[in-house]
Amino acid sequence: MENTETKKDIIEQVAIVQRDKETYAIAPHIPGGITDAATLRKIADISDKYNCKALKLTSAQRIALVGIAAENIEDVWRDLGMEKGQAIGLCVRSVKICPGTTFCKRAKQDSVSLGLALDKRYHGRSLPGKLKIGVSGCPNNCAESCVKDIGFMGSNNGYTVMVGGYASGTGRLAEVICTEKSEQECLELTEKIIDVYEKVAKRGQRLGRLLNKIGTENFRRALDCSGDEYEQIIQELIEANA
Repeated sequence: MENTETKKDIIEQVAIVQRDKETYAIAPHIPGGITDAATLRKIADISDKYNCKALKLTSAQRIALVGIAAENIEDVWRDLGMEKGQAIGLCVRSVKICPGTTFCKRAKQDSVSLGLALDKRYHGRSLPGKLKIGVSGCPNNCAESCVKDIGFMGSNNGYTVMVGGYASGTGRLAEVICTEKSEQECLELTEKIIDVYEKVAKRGQRLGRLLNKIGTENFRRALDCSGDEYEQIIQELIEANA
């Protein structure tokens, strides 16, 4: 009898079912899209070994292996020996990083340093909704920071920090919440942004949609305080988002 069962994404393997409803795509994590020739050769060899249909460079700066048979997914991950790229689920999906002063003559800030630090801290962290981070080393905004949930854009005097952007649906530009921040200040502020979001947002609610509901200025109030005042504002924001 023909098997008509509809295949679904395999969350624990971070495997996305493809249009043919039979095969899957996976994407090993490559922080910032920065890798070496040996890793590229390994990915290519494994793609050949398991008869992948294509290798796709993704918008999250990864290389997706496309067209993997379901029974081969675990073996592919084993052979790769790489961290799984979080392409599905309610979590920090990706930290997109431009070349920054490490590589680019136009850069104003070391976006690679900040971006890799953020990636190490947050990639895959479970949250109420999906969250994407972009780190650009100059106003050319090559990491598309203005359409990320949390975005950083380098200038001569530090980073401009933006929140609430997304490109899906009708789209939403991120809003500037502060300017001229150092790398360390950006890391500290990111922790607070994520903490407020984690405490206040509903399941499946993107940061930008939360800001639409509670107001960016109210969100900023929580970022600017601590202690008992912080807990009081958090409770107010939870009630405003009810």
